[in-house]
Amino acid sequence: MHTSADRQDRHQYPAHWEADVVLRDGGTARIRPITVDDADRLVSFYEQVSDESKYYRFFAPYPRLSAKDVHRFTHHDFVDRVGLAATIGGEFIATVRYDRIGTDGLPASAPADEAEVAFLVQDAHQGRGVASALLEHIAAVARERGIRRFAAEVLPANTKMIKVFTDAGYTQKRSFEDGVVRLELDLEPTDRSMAVQHAREQRAEARSVRRLLAPGSVAVVGVGRAPGGVGRSILGNIREAGYAGPLHAVNKAFPEDLEEIDGVPAYRSVRDIDGHVDLAVVAVPAEHVPAVVAECGEHGVQGLVVLSAGYAESGPEGRERQRALVRAARAHGMRLIGPNAFGVINTAQDVRLNASLAPEPPRPGRIGLFAQSGAIGIALLSRLHRRGGGVTGVTGVSTFVSAGNRADVSGNDVLQYWYDDPDTDVVLMYLESIGNPRKFTRLARRTAAAKPLVVVQGTGAAPQGHAVRATRLPYATVSALLRQAGVIRVDTITELVDAGLLLARQPLPAGPRVAILGNSESLGVLTYDRCVAEGLRPARPVDLTTEATAEDFHRALADALADDTNDAVVVTAIPAIGEASPGDAELAEALRSAAAAVPGKPVLVVHVELGGLAQALSAATSTAPGAPGAPDKTPGARAGRPSATPPAPAAETPAPPAAPTSPREAPRLIPAYPAAERAVRALAEAVKYARWRREAADPGKVPEFDDIDEKGAARLIGELLARGEGLTISAEHTCELLGRYGIPVRRALPAPGPDAAVAAARALGYPVALKATAPHLRHRADLGGVRLDLADEEQLLRAYAELTELFGPPEELRPVVQAMAPRGVDTVVRAVIDPAAGAVLSFGLAGAASQLLGDMAHRLIPVTDREATSLVRSIRTAPLLFGWRGSTPVDTPALEELLLRVSRLVDDHPEVVAVTLEPVVVAPHGVSVLGATVRLAPPPARDDLGPRTMPAY
Repeated sequence: MHTSADRQDRHQYPAHWEADVVLRDGGTARIRPITVDDADRLVSFYEQVSDESKYYRFFAPYPRLSAKDVHRFTHHDFVDRVGLAATIGGEFIATVRYDRIGTDGLPASAPADEAEVAFLVQDAHQGRGVASALLEHIAAVARERGIRRFAAEVLPANTKMIKVFTDAGYTQKRSFEDGVVRLELDLEPTDRSMAVQHAREQRAEARSVRRLLAPGSVAVVGVGRAPGGVGRSILGNIREAGYAGPLHAVNKAFPEDLEEIDGVPAYRSVRDIDGHVDLAVVAVPAEHVPAVVAECGEHGVQGLVVLSAGYAESGPEGRERQRALVRAARAHGMRLIGPNAFGVINTAQDVRLNASLAPEPPRPGRIGLFAQSGAIGIALLSRLHRRGGGVTGVTGVSTFVSAGNRADVSGNDVLQYWYDDPDTDVVLMYLESIGNPRKFTRLARRTAAAKPLVVVQGTGAAPQGHAVRATRLPYATVSALLRQAGVIRVDTITELVDAGLLLARQPLPAGPRVAILGNSESLGVLTYDRCVAEGLRPARPVDLTTEATAEDFHRALADALADDTNDAVVVTAIPAIGEASPGDAELAEALRSAAAAVPGKPVLVVHVELGGLAQALSAATSTAPGAPGAPDKTPGARAGRPSATPPAPAAETPAPPAAPTSPREAPRLIPAYPAAERAVRALAEAVKYARWRREAADPGKVPEFDDIDEKGAARLIGELLARGEGLTISAEHTCELLGRYGIPVRRALPAPGPDAAVAAARALGYPVALKATAPHLRHRADLGGVRLDLADEEQLLRAYAELTELFGPPEELRPVVQAMAPRGVDTVVRAVIDPAAGAVLSFGLAGAASQLLGDMAHRLIPVTDREATSLVRSIRTAPLLFGWRGSTPVDTPALEELLLRVSRLVDDHPEVVAVTLEPVVVAPHGVSVLGATVRLAPPPARDDLGPRTMPAY
């Protein structure tokens, strides 16, 4: 055993290479550098590897490692020789190492950029994706150390290892010499390698959540002996939901002779349970949780739901306790929901798990629900469950997760699960904070392309229990970026449920054209006005009068749906008086049968004091749109069978609810709203989302520009960064760097005195502009610090005198002279690397008015050609670019090209952390960049091209 003092490292221990990863089967492992202190672990690991695996690694029988081998495999300089290990419970389960080599294949140092790489995975852990994860991490380490290629020699019979290399997605060469397969991998990330990495990430994280939501067996730890209490309540809820698997009750205070409690086998410790436990629900005081986690880890429990409070939400001491909890769970390969969680629910027929504190279980359905807050979770479940008040009607849930402090499992993980969950059609999320906006945006974009994602995002500071990356972007900017990813952003939980009901029950509208009909003229007019306010295109309301019968409603709705000029229909209904007035059930059936004839258009109902109508419209528990079906009039019909009468309260119906109807079998439910503004707002969100879905089908492409000098820009950036850690580069270097990306900046010559101004004007040619560049006057033409169209020396000298008289001496003004650009619209282009959201491109018009209104549009970098087009058109003042009030339209294609070039610059060079082009004058022909600043900083050690990792703790 060597001590740390034996190290001969050329670099300090690279702690930033340590990472927790989710493996293919949903378990976790820790990846870290191998050090001299790992000699005993390495020997123990090697002893557990089969002879066949050893043969594949060394191409010969190699029963044990010699002392020289152990020394070589544990002594690394972290530059030319690097070893990484995957560990569970502190013990090695796999290793990978690289050795830098020269062109002759012998050990070398930089600038040699090739390395030999070799893996060894313990047989018991093969097939879990350990080698694939290690390859991602060792490749990232190699790129950081200037290595661009890996070479590996593999025996032809070692097909598993060959597959690890070939499936990684890197550009590779393959040859066969002397009975050995030689593989060469170019480590530069490719579109395919990133797609492979993201697909593996999705499958692994989805499976890790599935193990928590669909466990084969459950243990509740902390079940009290007396009725009441959190643990006993959870146990009761699991039993009453009809959980299909083995259930165990655990409490170290149980008498030794106690065999069961509430009909459930009772144990004093998880260790005593005879058989495997997939999920442990922990409801013990925080000080006892570490011992429970250790027991669970030793017993092979796959996941934890920790309801216990007293963690990061309680202050610094609790925050450290939370870190220790996560570290302990991950050390045993377990995922964790919580702490301070409200619980989880899965209504699938083959699971029926209610491991939550919900006072009443939700009915089965097809809505996935995520809430960080337990209180909000209760409110959402209640609103989706109840029939009276608010948006009425039975709406079911597929799965529910309350993550509490979300120390481990977060909204990102659950989103990975819901992405391809066949039981979930719509996702509703209440997010008090977003720990990793960059990843959330990427996952949201993919999920929203398959199913609606509705989000309420907290506006204030993150709760004390949440670890959140700092962001420099305003809340409105983050919200805008989420919308561009297809997220349906709403402000309240009422709007969350409103939109969720419509999206779960009805098809997406093909456009914004809305028909309005009903038996109240005033309610129709109110609905019309709200449609206009929300940007929809309503037709004149059709008034059926208060004497309308159910047949009148049926006929009018059928006509509106058959009209090709309508994309959606809003039906308004108020109580009618008279013998001919339809009953609630009769009217609901009339509307439902008319809607069934044209299933491709959404129908919404605005009702006033017609709670029975809403119930009748929702006479089924499934929320999935599908083939129409006639309602079942049998009183008390259970879930999955339409009923005209509400089912009995859950407390009076102990039998577990039936499974949700499949999308193909479900009747089409019509959502009913008690207010026009709520219905129209939900419809407007559906229209915008449908438009996003259509546009997302063809997102465009990131264009290539033949005149971009990427290598020259990289050399210049490297030379400039060598002078300091971070700097705003000079005007000369700014012009040079932007010029290498085809972005010319008009020269601005300093004018410290009148004579210098005249000389500058002669060099540039008249007419010229004279500008003050002092910080308080820069880009503030409204303050008078700019003089334009100076045609000769006389006008220039007069303007110079005026500026110095008004604002002070030249050394304070910092005046410059610049050649006049063609007249046009002044705009601003900015790009910034945000630590949380990533690289963001922003655009708006220049001037105080736009700044006061916050009229800037944003897109994530890299920007495609379609995104550049939409970016220009998405600001409120965009009409000024397109000939507003008879003005000459400007050259927006040239502006879009400029945006694409800035995007490429920042995307190609992560060292470029900020770019500002102001003003950019967009003329009828061409654009002129009159001012530019660029800030550089060393790139982060890991970026979006890096390997999969779990949040650090």
